[in-house]
Amino acid sequence: MTTTAQALAGTRADRELHFEVEQFYYLEAEMLDDGRFTDWLDLLADDLEYWAPTRTNRLRRQQALSIAARGEAAYYDETKESLTWRIRRFDSGMAWAEDPPSRTRHLVTNVVAHHVDPDENTGFTSDDLLVRSAFLVYRNRLEREQNVFAGQRTDILRRDAGGLRVARRTILLDQNILQAKNISTFF
Repeated sequence: MTTTAQALAGTRADRELHFEVEQFYYLEAEMLDDGRFTDWLDLLADDLEYWAPTRTNRLRRQQALSIAARGEAAYYDETKESLTWRIRRFDSGMAWAEDPPSRTRHLVTNVVAHHVDPDENTGFTSDDLLVRSAFLVYRNRLEREQNVFAGQRTDILRRDAGGLRVARRTILLDQNILQAKNISTFF
């Protein structure tokens, strides 16, 4: 690692880069809300890991066990390929849970971006960004189905020739029991 890369590792993104990250997230939210899922796929890296572990209620002293570990129960444990398959299924008319489709509104806030520390995130460099954000997703379907999902995302964003791409996304929902009839919403 070069001296410049070492100096960046773990530091907060500057104002210009932070603005770019926020605009990236606003574009992503717009695509999801408009149902432009194929366009959304273009914002994802080919080696994407998209993971939403389940959580349980635990006593304060057991909080480390409240979030499922890798390989345990998860709402999503996806790759770009599996997300592409899901989206193709939406378009096929065979995704009954999304016909008619849901209407969603994605709100993204509390965005904090740091340069990746390669010692803590193997396979990444300090040119990549570790970004935490909070989200609120409102979903409405048919006349009476309404859901609100709140939580946080921890992403690693990588830049390529086309711009920023999501390489890793960990979604942590605040709810431990989802009231939704299905979970066909992307976060």
